[in-house]
Parts: sequence; C-alpha cells; structure tokens
Amino acid sequence: MAMAAVVCAGAQTQAPMTLRYDRPARFFEESLPIGNGKMGALIYGGTDDNVIFLNDITLWTGKPVDKDLDRDAHQWIPKIREALFSEDYRKADSLQRHVQGPNSQFYQPLATLHIRHLDAAGATGYYRELSLDSAIARDHYTCGTQTVSREYFASAPDHLIAIRLKGRCLNLQLSLTGQTPHHAKATNSQITMTGHATGDPQQTIHFCTILKAKTDGQLSAADSTLTVSDATEVTLYIVNETSFNGYNHHPVSEGADYLTLAANAAWHTENISYDEARQRHVDDYRHYYDRVRLRLGASASYDGPTDQLLRAYTADSTLTPAAARYLETLYFQYGRYLLIACSRTPAVPANLQGLWAPHLWSPWRGNYTMNINLEENYWPAFVANLAEMAMPLDGFVQALADNGRHTAANYYGIGRGWCACHNSDLWAMTNPVGEKSGMPEWANWNLGGAWIVNTLWERYRFTCDDDYLRHTAYPLMKGAADFCLDWLIANPHHPDELITAPSTSPENEYKTTDGYRGMTCYGGTADLAIIRELLTNTIAAGKLCGDTVAAYEKALQRLHPYTIGKHGDLNEWYHDWDDWDPHHRHQSHLIGLYPGNHLLSSPSTLHLLPSTLHPSPSTLLQSCAQTLIQKGDETTGWSTGWRINLWARLRKAQQAYHIYRKLLTYVTPDPGSEPNYRNGGGTYPNLLDAHPPFQIDGNFGGTAGVCEMLLQSDGRHIDLLPALPHEWSDGEVSGLCARGGYEVAMAWHGGRVDWCTLKAKVAGTVVVRANGTAKSVTLEAGQTKTIKTW
Repeated sequence: MAMAAVVCAGAQTQAPMTLRYDRPARFFEESLPIGNGKMGALIYGGTDDNVIFLNDITLWTGKPVDKDLDRDAHQWIPKIREALFSEDYRKADSLQRHVQGPNSQFYQPLATLHIRHLDAAGATGYYRELSLDSAIARDHYTCGTQTVSREYFASAPDHLIAIRLKGRCLNLQLSLTGQTPHHAKATNSQITMTGHATGDPQQTIHFCTILKAKTDGQLSAADSTLTVSDATEVTLYIVNETSFNGYNHHPVSEGADYLTLAANAAWHTENISYDEARQRHVDDYRHYYDRVRLRLGASASYDGPTDQLLRAYTADSTLTPAAARYLETLYFQYGRYLLIACSRTPAVPANLQGLWAPHLWSPWRGNYTMNINLEENYWPAFVANLAEMAMPLDGFVQALADNGRHTAANYYGIGRGWCACHNSDLWAMTNPVGEKSGMPEWANWNLGGAWIVNTLWERYRFTCDDDYLRHTAYPLMKGAADFCLDWLIANPHHPDELITAPSTSPENEYKTTDGYRGMTCYGGTADLAIIRELLTNTIAAGKLCGDTVAAYEKALQRLHPYTIGKHGDLNEWYHDWDDWDPHHRHQSHLIGLYPGNHLLSSPSTLHLLPSTLHPSPSTLLQSCAQTLIQKGDETTGWSTGWRINLWARLRKAQQAYHIYRKLLTYVTPDPGSEPNYRNGGGTYPNLLDAHPPFQIDGNFGGTAGVCEMLLQSDGRHIDLLPALPHEWSDGEVSGLCARGGYEVAMAWHGGRVDWCTLKAKVAGTVVVRANGTAKSVTLEAGQTKTIKTW
C-alpha cells in the first residue's frame, strides 16, 4: 500500500492531530463524531445526501425508579448462602434469579439530519477531516465548476451544533427525521421537530429539536423540508432540549419546559454570527485540549487517509516509524478529544457509546455498565489533565447513593449505606438486573457502587481539593463502605476471615473439580479486591476528614487473603478452580493492580490476614503477570485497553506496547444496518473502539494506557517513563498530571529523561524517580521547578 507523506515538524511541537479520509462515510464506524458534552453528531459527509445522526445525552426511555421495587427480595439471600456453604453451586445459581430486578432503560438517538445537494451528480475530489486541535470537522468536493465546502462543530458555550456550507451556487434540501416517535414541521427558515423516547408518551422523555437556517440565497418551506436555492453560503444552527429534569423527577409531570428552552436556544442564534460562535467554541475547547502535548520520536504530520494508515499499521507493512508514531499519538489525543466532547453534562456521565448512537436500540442498551466500562471511561480524566470532564460523575454517584439505599434494603436486607449493581441508566437505577431470568454472572453482581466511588477518591488524589473530599467524595465513599461492612460475612472455613456470599466475578464462569460450569460462588477475589481497595481508600479519606475509621480498619484486616493458583496465577475464585474460558475478557480480580493501587503497596499496608499465609508482594505481582499471560492477547476492545494499563503497572514496557498495538488493530466497518458483534476487538476506520461493536471505553483505556507508560505516581513518588518501550525511546510530553497535585512536563532521549518540569497545585514534597535516580523536590503552591540534570 502506497503511503502518504509524513512531514517532519519542529522537535518541540506536537504535529497537527487530524483524522483524514478521501471518501464519505458509508457506515457508522466511518463517520466523524463531534459533541459539546450534551449534544452530539455523527457526520457521514455524503455529496448527494449528507446524513448526520444527532444525539442528546439526556434522551433515554423510562422514568424514575420505583424505590419499593422487590422489597422482599432479600429473603432469598440466606437460602443462597445455605446452598453455597453446602457446596451446591447449581442450586445457588438457580436461587440467584430470585434476587433480580428489571433491566436498565435504553439510550436513544435524537434525530437524523439530511442535507441533500440537488446538483451534486458527478462530484469529484472528495475530502473530509476532523481536527482534534480545534474540534472542527470539514469536508469539500468539486461538482462541475464549483467547489462545495462544509464545516461542522458542536459548541459548549453556545449549546448548539453549527454547520456552514459554501459554494458558487448551492441548491439544497434540508430535512429532520428520527427513529423515535416524532413530528417535524418547516416554517420560514426553521424546522421544528418534537417527539419523545420510545414508549408511553405519558411516561417518558420528550424533546424539541430546532434547526435554523441562514443564507444569502432563497429559502422556502414545505411540510418538514427547507429548500435553499442559489446560495453561496448557508449556515445551520441546531439546538435541542429534553424534558429530563433530574433522575428523581418524572419527565412528563415534573419535566423541564423543553419547548420554551428550545425556543430560547433557537432565538439565541439570531444574535450571533457563525464566526463568533466558532471562535467561542475553539477557545473553550482548546482551554482543555491544549493542556497536554505529546511527541513520540520526531514530530511528524501525516497527510494521508487515516483508515489507510490504520490498515498499514495493523499489517506492519512498509509503514515508517514516523507514521506509526503519528498514529499512536493521534489515538492518544483522540481519547482526550472524545472525553471533552461527551462528558460535560452535570450528573449525566459518558455512557457505553459516549453519546454517539445511530441505532434505535443501542448495543447493551447504551447504558452505564458498572463492572468496568463506566469506570474505564474516566481512567484518563485526571492523569490526562481533564479533571473537569469527570464532573458528571459527582452528581450521578450522588443519585446512585440515593437510589442505592433502597436497593441495599430491598435486595440485600442491609439498612445502612448504599450499593449499585451491574447496570445503570439516566435514572440512576441501582437494582440487580436480569428480570428473574438473567445469568447471575452479570445480573447479580452488586459492587458497582463500591468500585465507582474510587474515581471520586482519585479526583482528590490528583487535585488535593480538601473541600471536595470532605463534602462530596468521602460521604459517598463512606456510604459504599458501610454497605460492604454489612455485606461481608464470616468465612465458614476460617471464621476469623470475612468474605462475600453470594459472590460472582463479573461475567466470568468457573469449572469446579467435578466439572460443573458455575457462576455463583463465595469469597470471589474480585469482590474482595474491590472491597479492599474501597476500605483502604475510605480509611485514608476518613483520617483526612477527622472521622473515626476503626470499623473499616478492623474489617480490612479480616478480609480473606489473596491466594496463588496451581498454575502460578492469581486465583479468581475462593477455590483453585479454572475459568471455563481461560481467555475470558474480564480480569476483575486484578483491580488491586489497576485501576486500584493496593497490590503495589508495602506489605504493612496490604492488610492481608493472616500475615504469615498471604503471598509476598513480589509473588503477587508475578501472579498478576502470569494471569495476563494465561489470558493471552486476543480480547475485546475495552479489555485490551485495560491490559495496556495492567502491563504498564507491572513495568513490562514491551508487553504494554504490544497490547497498545493490538488495540490499534484495524476492524472493518459494519456491513449492515445493525450493530456488528463480530470481527474481534480493535479500532474502526474512524478510530472508535471496536468492542465489537462500538464501545467508547476502549478509546479511554488506550489513552490512559499511554499515560501509565509515561508516568506513574502515588502522591509521594512520581516515576518518569516507568514502562517506556524501545519504539518510544525519544520524545517529549507536557501537561500530564500526577497524584499529589502536580503537573509534569519532560523530554527524553535514548530512553533516558533529559529534563522534567514540575508545577505544584498545592505545597508539598515529592520524590521524582528517573534514570535509576531519585530526587526530592519541595514546592509551594503554584511554584514550578525544572530538573535539568539526572
């Protein structure tokens, strides 16, 4: 495959980050995503019919949860425990279905915009791009004697999507339609579309989408279509509002006044020019995006199609090192771009698809899957200097805690604290799912709340915001920890130990010594790893807040210890059982390595009981590596992203890089109109993650993995280039963040750090380790210091 030119730029600059294509998108996996954190668009870029799917992150089916749901379900817990402790796992699996509630609601697409060019026959020279540096998409083509150019952006400051078209003589038809129930009407220069999410219109969210057109040509309206004639320039503004008014307000009887809000938003567009809106958008976006710059090798700009670059990278053909480094950097920054674009709405975090959904029924309902996927969405937020983009989690977790108090009581008979389970949605549902017929391996898992609050603790560790810790993070962590204290029970084999029962390891299955393929167990390692991480963090947070933490410390010391299996791996189950699928995508029992930290702690802080029986820290890390070796390299997109970070934590640089390359495996687009669940994990032509089908968590896991290879921290130490592969032996990065409140820049050559600069958000002392040397640095708040010699 002939590759386009790679043009070297200045060594101190990051190359322009741009996705480029030489034809319109045919499938979702080729479209270009833009978003302002609430509204999003997928731009296909056709010449005769430019299809643009529109989304609003608050458009879901359903209404607030019933807090009295299955209030007697907890009566089954003792029966399940009795079966488990009699080693009757088949019966336990069957009984688990009694402790299941309804499945989550669906995230739904908003609308489809068609921009039909009435005289585009014979179009040539098509080109489209998405600039990550400005968050602006563009395309152009030639038709006859005129060149048609189009530009697209989604503005957070002005709460709109804007499109500008230019040509010598534009003749267009504009229409809005949708897959949910709707009605569209065109009048004068405007199309207004109203509708609601699928379901009873009295019980679900409503919306109003308005498209405003401005042009120097002629405008006419008929039914639901606007026609533009003889124009040289056309500007379109799209606004939308829904009736969603919070997780605990009915979307109809207590809904937001979406009609008035949409009308006001449309009126706002009368008072701004396209150039003004564009500049506000760029300034707002770059305020976040420009914080981090990365150069791997010689800075280079690649001017060929991105899908061809991805194919060549996968084939490892004649691709030059400079082109490979460009793609690796582009993918890293693309993850940051996507997080800015999809996670800026209070209490509504990025879902499984970020916010981009072309299908009426999104894969896995487009929901919040809390046994890894929601958490993985936010792994890059703090280290990649986008802490503000994790803001939606704060309100969402508060909503989970509110609903989760009732789930704890109804399903588990626990009267304090709160829990959340496998799935959630816009309404912050927390009940175990499955509808009395689901597989317990996914339906009955109840430690989503215990896991997600660790993200709040991570915010504190990176920002050192004491007010946030005291008033937001710690109360929610404490509530999740209180539930866990009451959920833990004495181990019948060793009464001094605490375990969970019933327990599952997310979505995985075991094989007992007599061949039973089971899901429900007791004392699963993943449960105890999550609880160990939560209690460790809650103790630290409680001490900072002046709270009493003795109960957490006592429980932590009694947790059943980690054990090593017969194959040298870290046991996933209480007994040394094999996985039914040795290459299973989940590695939840390794959470203490990443995203947790307690497996890297000193023996005195591991809190394993009895101390004479637990494996040494080095043995535990070796068993984690052996677990990853056993699982192999072929897995789903999000799991590949996770494994990059796990190998990086183990300081296995070449293996981490190898898995990063696996993540960048080209996956063909969807050949049909429905989600494609085939073709393996990797990356689609538009660089979105192929689970398959698309899930955005793999993108975020990949971006976090690059950070983890370049920098690791624990609040007291900053390790520079802890997992640097040979291929990245020269480079430079600025803007990465470290725990303890530091921002880091550095350059390296031949795999050795040349210099690094630290900027402190708060006063403190940190030990910086690089090139086999450690240097202690003390800084005042706001102070910057450069270390030039090692």
